[in-house]
Formats: sequence, structure tokens, C-alpha cells
Amino acid sequence: MSLSCIIVEDLQVAANYLRNCCEKSGQVEVRGHFSNVTDALSFLNSNTVDLIFLDVEMPGANGFELLDQIAFSPKVILTTAKQEYAYNAFQYNVSDYLMKPFTYQRFMEALQKIQPSKETISTNSASDHIYIKTDGKLIRLNNDSILYIESMGDYVKFVTIDGKKYITHNTIKNLEEKVSKQHFLKVHRSYIVNLHKIDDMRENLLFIKGNEIPVSKANKADVFRRLNIV
Repeated sequence: MSLSCIIVEDLQVAANYLRNCCEKSGQVEVRGHFSNVTDALSFLNSNTVDLIFLDVEMPGANGFELLDQIAFSPKVILTTAKQEYAYNAFQYNVSDYLMKPFTYQRFMEALQKIQPSKETISTNSASDHIYIKTDGKLIRLNNDSILYIESMGDYVKFVTIDGKKYITHNTIKNLEEKVSKQHFLKVHRSYIVNLHKIDDMRENLLFIKGNEIPVSKANKADVFRRLNIV
């Protein structure tokens, strides 16, 4: 599997080390190095990548502000010397958290976490159902029974119309490519919703059977378009 990436890191020695790790792995193509958020955003506004190696503390805006502004959802591996950002990393659903200095082995472990999951099986995007693996068995969920899908770090939670919750090892990005496009839409880095189950929308929140689902700035236009809001 070949991944495209950028490195957002203000320390040149750290960026060089990451580039060397990528080249040594043979799995990652580095398409650019940026020492600040402004330059990285300029690149990402007209280019997409599979993965961002992202430092947190840099001159000007920090790494999390970059994630707030990009219009797509690449995988993200944080690279930082401080543990205090772990909670924010979880909130932003980053794939891994590399504490500097880290070894090449630790780098490869982080890379393994972003390989596409095979835990969830779907026939095609036009299918009326999806199979998920949970508690050691495959369960069939009809599209019409799913209210929304929520990210939980390395896992996702399917919430169904009968109030049941199913947790499986997968990612929102992977599921976005597998679920029916007629039924589902990603509205946030951490949420995919069933468009047919939305009760109403207020500001940046969707309401589905009493559940509040946030809508990100990057996804709001798509939500409006799919809901025929003018």
C-alpha cells in the first residue's frame, strides 16, 4: 500500500528524520514539508493527501487549527514532545500520537494503524445493508435501521433505530467509502449520518431521534446540498 503524505513540522531535523522514516518504510510518499500551518493550508487547499504527520506547537497557528480548516479528512499522526495534547488528539480522532524522540519501530507501529480495516464488509455502495464484525460474529445491519455512525478512536459505533449500539474496529474514513451514498453522508470528522433519519437541523447541529450530531464547517455545504437546503 502506497500512501501520500505531507510533513508539517517547524524543526528541520525532525522533518528530515520523518522523511527518512517514510523513505525507509517504502510505504509513504512525501509530497511536501511545511514549517507552519499557513503554508500547509495553502498546499492542502488545492491538493489532497492520505496522511499528515503533524507537529502541534509551531510558529503562528498550531496543528489542531490546521485540522479545523482543511476541507477533507486525511489520516493524521501527531508528532510532539508533550503528552498534554493527548486529550485533544483523541477529540480530533488522530490515528496515532508519536512522542518525540521516537524510534523507527515506533514509527512503523503508527503506520500500521492506518492500514484499511477489513473488519467491516460491504458488498457495494448501492447495497441495502452492511455487515459488521462485533463480539466475534458478523452482524447484518440494514441501511434503514442505522441512525448514525460515530468514531471512537480506533473503533466506530453504529447506533440503530431500536436503540442498540454496535462497536467494531474500523474508521470513519474507511466506512465513508463503503456505505451507501444514497443513505449516508459524513457530516463531521467523527460522524456519518443516515440522511433519511434526520429530524431537523439547527445552526451546526443535526437532530436524529433525540441525538445531537455536530456538523463541521468543512462538511456543512455538502449537508445543505444533500438536504436540498437553499
